[in-house]
Amino acid sequence: MPVPIPAKVKVAFQGRTIRVEGPKGKLAFDLPKRTTAAVENDQIKVSRDSDDAEAKALHGLTRAILNNMVQGVSQGFVRRLEIVGVGFKASVQGKVITMNLGYSHPIVYDIPDQVKVTVDENTKITIEGPSKEVVGQVASELRSFYPPEPYKGKGVRYAGEHIIRKEGKTVQ
Repeated sequence: MPVPIPAKVKVAFQGRTIRVEGPKGKLAFDLPKRTTAAVENDQIKVSRDSDDAEAKALHGLTRAILNNMVQGVSQGFVRRLEIVGVGFKASVQGKVITMNLGYSHPIVYDIPDQVKVTVDENTKITIEGPSKEVVGQVASELRSFYPPEPYKGKGVRYAGEHIIRKEGKTVQ
């Protein structure tokens, strides 16, 4: 299945490296050894050298990564986090996000290049960028500082994430 290339996206090959450039940023990807790619009629076509299981898996992986790259540089990817808990908050200064999550110290996290992080109402974090992998990694690392706990529901969670709550101990 070919990957369509929008009008504002440029795709360039440099050996086995594919570079994709668009309004949201630039991305590069090295093709796996058993796959090849070519641009035909504003589409990227991925092919493989044989029909064994490994080649088929690499073919699908390469196509999905190229599709995410094209989508990322044209539209971008967004992940949203929510902070729940009394006194829990976050703030952004430049390329650093500072989170107060009830520990004795604030948590300071350096934001990678090409990723934009904004905080609304001190508790809603929005992570935007052209790379689906990097946006998801940043969201996962921020969530890992205080994952939601099942008794009171406090912590950092993905927007819309459902936390299964547990009942506390009862006195007999």
